[in-house]
Amino acid sequence: MDARAHFSQSYAEARAKFLAAADAADLDVESHPHPMRGRDDETLAMDVVLDGARDARRLLLVSSACHGVEGFCGSGVQIALLQDAAWRAAARDAGVAVLHIHGLNPYGFSWWRRTTHENVDLNRNFHDFSQPLPANPAYDEIAALLVPPTWPPSGAMAAKVQQLIAEHGEAALQATISGGQFDHPEGLFYGGRNPTWSNMTLRHVLRDHGTRCERLGWIDLHTGLGPNGHGERIFACRDDAAALARARAWWGRDVTSIYDGSSSSALLTGMMWLAAYEECPQAEYTGIALEFGTVPIMDVVDALRADQWLENHPEAPDEQCRQIKRQVRDAFYTDTDAWKQRVLEQSLEAANQAVRGLAG
Repeated sequence: MDARAHFSQSYAEARAKFLAAADAADLDVESHPHPMRGRDDETLAMDVVLDGARDARRLLLVSSACHGVEGFCGSGVQIALLQDAAWRAAARDAGVAVLHIHGLNPYGFSWWRRTTHENVDLNRNFHDFSQPLPANPAYDEIAALLVPPTWPPSGAMAAKVQQLIAEHGEAALQATISGGQFDHPEGLFYGGRNPTWSNMTLRHVLRDHGTRCERLGWIDLHTGLGPNGHGERIFACRDDAAALARARAWWGRDVTSIYDGSSSSALLTGMMWLAAYEECPQAEYTGIALEFGTVPIMDVVDALRADQWLENHPEAPDEQCRQIKRQVRDAFYTDTDAWKQRVLEQSLEAANQAVRGLAG
């Protein structure tokens, strides 16, 4: 497998490859146009491809770009799966239909941002907004420190961040920052005050495609946590012992969980896969986030801090803008043949395991 052929250097290239792979597989594409334009003035869309019967009792979702720029990885995996005749045949023989959702957050994918055009972290946006939203007082205390008035931060600001790490540790700081917050719309990991376009569009897709199956699996592809090239399988269901046992039976005993602290991810709120329960209540649901490591966690955090500062300061010089955007992409996409090969190998293994799990 030539890993390079499946991956891309821009959203427009990735989308073109995905559409071409679907066409080559003789599959229809259902496109949901985004209201904004891409960084190269290209059309943005959440593209959906069903590989299998609409009334299949077993359905596997494979999704990319929940966090925009992370789509460089996920798109490459989806293209590889569409071009893998053996895997497609195995799924078909097992009675498993596969639903590819390409570009959950196409705006962030195109503009090399983790957030949506509303500056919302899509994976913190799935709440009942008629109810009080979770508070994050620890984030409130450091909000101004995380996104300072100047970039790079002043020496004093940088020293305060280092002091926080020394006093509380990287894991505690990561949990505070990434857990989600709803009071700083120009800050990090903002969950929003309303459902985003991506939230509403995904729900529409799930209602259209996911309400006839009896068993529903989901592999949501992510990057940015863990050792470079390692694909952590993070349990993506409610805190339910039976679902966790199912996930580990499908994907192995090394499936981690945010609920028991075994995952590199912090405990989160408003997670996207909650929509599977809400929109497809008839189905037994089992899912993972397949999270591929890139760079050390504080390098990821610094890239996000820089990008948020840039979002808040559109008057920044062009050269600084280019540097920050490259920093963001590098934080979520290791553009080497070796990394891409490891991603594809682990993703194909997880996809095969999901098919066997759904069929079992």
